[in-house]
Amino acid sequence: MLLTDTHTHLYYETDLEKQALLMDRCFAFDVKRLFLPNVDAKSIEMIDNLVAKYPENCFAMAGLHPCDVKEDYLTQLPLIYNSIADRKIYAIGEIGIDLHWDKTTLAIQQDAFKQQINWAKDLGLPIVIHCREAFDETFEVLDEMKDEKLRGIFHCFTGDLTQAKIAIDLGFYLGIGGVVTYKKAGLDLVLEDIPLTNIVLETDSPYLAPVPFRGKPNESSYLIHIAQKVADIYKVSLEEVAELTTENSRKIFGV
Repeated sequence: MLLTDTHTHLYYETDLEKQALLMDRCFAFDVKRLFLPNVDAKSIEMIDNLVAKYPENCFAMAGLHPCDVKEDYLTQLPLIYNSIADRKIYAIGEIGIDLHWDKTTLAIQQDAFKQQINWAKDLGLPIVIHCREAFDETFEVLDEMKDEKLRGIFHCFTGDLTQAKIAIDLGFYLGIGGVVTYKKAGLDLVLEDIPLTNIVLETDSPYLAPVPFRGKPNESSYLIHIAQKVADIYKVSLEEVAELTTENSRKIFGV
């Protein structure tokens, strides 16, 4: 069995011994493909160090997280973009709009989002979208920039069925993580009307740990619990979920 975590910040663990143990636990639970979203210029080196240690298992992205779009974003974006020439990346991400913490930065978040979408189009890469309390604003940008090159993943999808169908119609897969295991989230009911061919799995570690680890630091090895919940929802085997969602990740990232 081969599971793919399409979104993990495992590189946040800087203790090398603990980091190695995190990776060992991944392998023990068949999580052997990990995609690493970038959040700012400083995290580039952290990602690259992990990729260098596990080049067959870890795959880098490049992007400026919407919560890191501050007054200096026009100096941050070139730092991230200029790093791409010397690295192998598989997506522009994570990028998008987040209105949970600060609504006053919407205009610059939108501008940064659009600039990075254009990077992806120019490079022939998918985008990985962070969208929090901002579906309307995110869809507005995507509608404006929609073409045959626009594609990717709605990371940590927690929307309703209508929003899920809009995202899919725009050419995106839904990133399903630990929230699907939460009883009152309702994401399981949404997935009942969404084909398995439209989703990928993720942890977003160290955040949003699935049941039975909810409230504790998440890690990529816990993807097995997310995959099992998805298998229960679709009434298929764990192996089938692993095979289909990994194949979907290959279609997106090209690896």
